[in-house]
Amino acid sequence: MNYRDFGNTGEKISALGFGCMRLPEYKEGDKNFVNQEKTDEMLALAFESGVNYFDTAPHYCNHNSEAAVGHAVKGFRDKILISTKCPMDDDLTPDKYRRLLERSLTRLGTDHIDFYHFWGINRDKYDRLIIKNNLLETAAKAKEEGLIRHISFSFHDDADVIKYIVDTSDKAGVKMESMLCQYNILDRSNEEMIKYVHEKGLGTIAMGPVGGGRLAAPTDLYAKLTGKPGIATYELAFKFCLGNPNLNCALSGMQDVDMVRKNVKVASDNTSFSEEEWQLLGKAIEEIKKFSELYCTGCKYCQPCPADINIPRIFEMYTYYNVYGLKDHARHMMSEYLKKDGKTFADCIDCGMCENKCPQHLKIRENLDMVCKLLSE
Repeated sequence: MNYRDFGNTGEKISALGFGCMRLPEYKEGDKNFVNQEKTDEMLALAFESGVNYFDTAPHYCNHNSEAAVGHAVKGFRDKILISTKCPMDDDLTPDKYRRLLERSLTRLGTDHIDFYHFWGINRDKYDRLIIKNNLLETAAKAKEEGLIRHISFSFHDDADVIKYIVDTSDKAGVKMESMLCQYNILDRSNEEMIKYVHEKGLGTIAMGPVGGGRLAAPTDLYAKLTGKPGIATYELAFKFCLGNPNLNCALSGMQDVDMVRKNVKVASDNTSFSEEEWQLLGKAIEEIKKFSELYCTGCKYCQPCPADINIPRIFEMYTYYNVYGLKDHARHMMSEYLKKDGKTFADCIDCGMCENKCPQHLKIRENLDMVCKLLSE
């Protein structure tokens, strides 16, 4: 495993981070549970393979991720870095911040959180909640008490807002120490700001390095561009992220041991792109951009849907149809989904809740209507 200096935090971080938002789950009655046995196996394998950064959040896996992670890492807790997040609820006060922090500590079964994030912030939440309610100072106090070791933020907004957040927190006397943001070969909108915060001494982590699975199909694209043996597009995407000198870690939401092994192999590879290959990557990016017609990362922030529509699942079907050209397979997936009483756009109650939650600001209802009609033809 390759390791990098994590900004000015004094930590060494593995090039691959384990995103714990897609842990294996099962359902009993109307309740969802994480498969703890499989989760323990996956996280132990990742740790034994050199991964030392594990990222979770209170709402992941139907609110079960933190407890599952805590159970899985208890045998090596003191040898890893745990990251979790504070939900940016509209009623977030210093007292509530403290309650949420203590709840996460309990669920994780630990006395401290290494990187505690203000979760998914934008300019409005930063100004209206964090600054107005003195939450930077609240975080600094929790750090002084040893409950958290580093103050962090994850981000969903226009890229230039990153500079505003980092600079104003500096002026307030409370430094942000690491940033988690969207970045991959398909979406480079945060690239300039990743460089900016890296130069300011923050640790930098990319979420969605393989585009929520959209870059996971085999391809001969790399071979065409370089004349070298072909590699899978997911590997190309990982190498792109990890080749950025301003990025410390690529966070991958892994669902099984095979995925862990595959990602560990890429993150442990010492070969990097030459300058010529990086130039050729520019051509690759233009070709891959056709994937972004409907760029759903599968983050599931739109879930649960009040009408019980599995929006990420339906958009995944469209990926098979539009990106990979597996049209019959995509239609078969829709047919199987409908056999299990899967809900579609026909069941939408037009509440707009999904669009309000979507980090990618997709026109979900419009796209859902289009996809459901297309795959039902």
